[in-house]
Amino acid sequence: MLNPTDFPKPTLVAVNGVELEVFEAGRENVGNPIVLCHGWPEHAFTWRYQVPALAAAGYHVIVPNQRGYGKSSCPTEVTAYDIEHLCGDLVALLDHYDYKDAVFMGHDWGANVVWRLAMLHPTRVSKIVNLALPYQPRTEKPWIEFMEEVFGGDHYFVHFNRQPGVADAVLDANAAQFLRNLFRKKVPLAPPPPGMMMINLAKADVPMGEPVMSEAELDVFVSAFETTGFTGSINWYRNLDRNWQLLADVNPVVQQRALMIYGDQDMIPKSENLAEFVPNVEVASLDCGHWIQQEKPEETNALVVSWLKQQAS
Repeated sequence: MLNPTDFPKPTLVAVNGVELEVFEAGRENVGNPIVLCHGWPEHAFTWRYQVPALAAAGYHVIVPNQRGYGKSSCPTEVTAYDIEHLCGDLVALLDHYDYKDAVFMGHDWGANVVWRLAMLHPTRVSKIVNLALPYQPRTEKPWIEFMEEVFGGDHYFVHFNRQPGVADAVLDANAAQFLRNLFRKKVPLAPPPPGMMMINLAKADVPMGEPVMSEAELDVFVSAFETTGFTGSINWYRNLDRNWQLLADVNPVVQQRALMIYGDQDMIPKSENLAEFVPNVEVASLDCGHWIQQEKPEETNALVVSWLKQQAS
């Protein structure tokens, strides 16, 4: 476990019409940037174990709280969280530091943003390391319509879109309990009924495994969401069909060299056709659940640093 006070102090950086709360390490390694992109419902602090390891490996480590999170801007318009805005923030962040490109590393929703960044702005992404979420091919139907047909109207992706504000209010009122229940080791994130699992986790005490983090670490996440609420972060989900439209004419093949890391106990299935869309990918797995870099920090660091060194040789 890590003392939160050991994490780098943030600065607010104005980019793309918003301000991002950005944490940095390894500034002496100018010219060798890596940008770490968190998932939902997380925080830049999710990378607390990777930041020192990557800085020691020679990287300028840049860790933003993306829009809707932490002390970063939380626009009120739902469309302000579409994939063009999310990727635009990262491109503008590179411009701020005067970097032509960078290695991008993402987990969960952050991985989705990194895959799309490589599609929308391929010259700005040198290499990719993604955790938990493999590349998601564009479906024939818009994503929420597709998921509603497959999983039903109570699935949380669908619920967030079809009943705006309902889940937000429940999670806002129960942030600590929700996050404490959610951040558990080796737990498939699918307690019954699967459709409303996020709200169930907020309403009941469901100790389903060893905590991923200490209470002091958890407090970083809880404090952030008690301040911002969950609506900004949930609005990422409310743009999935808009993103489906925005990506219609974009080349779907990601050409960058990539490392995909799965958690063997994660509910997210491993891709069966990843190499079709990411031909230069290598795949690794760790014996853990969804919160890979927090559950297995040393193993994650060793995998990532070793792979990056191989790519540089």
